[in-house]
This record gives sequence, C-alpha cells and structure tokens, in this order.
Amino acid sequence: MIPLFFLVVCSEGVVAFLLVVKIGPFRDLVMKCLDQVKMRKATVLTIAGTIFAILLPNLFSILKIQNKGVKHGTMTPMDQVLWMTNLLEATLMGFTLFLGFLIDRIHHYMHKLIKLRSNSGVSKDVAERLEKEKLQLKEKEEKAATEVKQLRNEVSGLTEKLKKLKLESSEKDKRIESSESEIEALRKTKHELFLEYDRLLEDNERMQKQFAGYRI
Repeated sequence: MIPLFFLVVCSEGVVAFLLVVKIGPFRDLVMKCLDQVKMRKATVLTIAGTIFAILLPNLFSILKIQNKGVKHGTMTPMDQVLWMTNLLEATLMGFTLFLGFLIDRIHHYMHKLIKLRSNSGVSKDVAERLEKEKLQLKEKEEKAATEVKQLRNEVSGLTEKLKKLKLESSEKDKRIESSESEIEALRKTKHELFLEYDRLLEDNERMQKQFAGYRI
C-alpha cells in the first residue's frame, strides 16, 4: 500500500501545484477534471472514508507497538519494522487526506476568484459605460449652458431694443400730442383771424357808407 499512497500523494501534490501556479492550459484542465470529480461526491467521500478507516487501525497499531516498547524497555527488530511501516503508511494516508482537503478548498476558492474576476470585469464595463454617459451628459450640459447664455444675450439685446422702441414710441407720442396741440392752437388762431377779418370787413363797409353819405 505504501507505493500506492506515495503515488497518490505525489499526484495530489502535482494537482495542488497546478492549481496554485498557472502553467499554460493545465490549470483550466485540472479545474474541469475536478468539476467532473465533484459531480461524483458520494464516491469521493466513500474513498476518503475508506482511507480514514484504514488510517485509524494504523494509528492504533503505532500506539500499541510504542506501549509495548515502553513496557519492555525496548522494541524488537520486528516491532521496529512494523512501527516504521505503520508510521509511513499513516503519514502517507494523512497527507493524502490533507492534500485532498487542500485541493478541494483551492478548487472552491478558485471558482470564487473566477466569479469575482468576471463580476469585476462586468463592473469595470459598467463603470466605463457610466463614465462615457457622464462625459456625454457633461458635454450636453456645457452645450446647453452655451445655448442658454446665447439665448440670454439675445433676450438682453431684444430687451434693449424693446426699451429703445418704447422710448422712441413715447417720444413720437409726445411729438404727436405737441403737434395736435399746435394744430388746435392754429385752428383757434385761424378762427379768431376769420372773425377779426369779418369784423374789419363790416367796419370797412360801414365806414364806406358813412364816407359816401358825407360826399352827398
């Protein structure tokens, strides 16, 4: 069993190394193989339970041989061989279980790391898209601010023109009112002159009649 467990330990060490260190496509290949193995979880647990069941008797044998050596003060060559064999088998089986657990955890956290990287990639894309939208909104805002400024200038210009037109209109109204007043005054003066003219004509006729009477 020692060569078999030694081979298993070496294989598990290679698998753990390939999981930790990325060498070409080997990590992805190992991940896919472990995914397939984990799909048969019951078989894996059965194998691990079998190894643990074999490990316990070996541990008991080691303790038994040690206690025997303590009682007798020394161990016989046969006991020493058995003790070393059991110790080597127990060590290999322990390393097998430990490396199996380590590979399982590495595989689990590698999947989490891959998901985090994919999520971070998506988040990065979202952040870039948001940054682009932010820049576009900023450009639109600047453009809108420029248009608003232009409109304000136009409104200000129109307001000034409207004020000027109001002033001109007010001046024209005043001129019209002044002209109307002058026309009205001229009409009154004309009427008064016509009346004065009629009176002078009457006075002239009356004086001519008086003068004609004096001559007769």
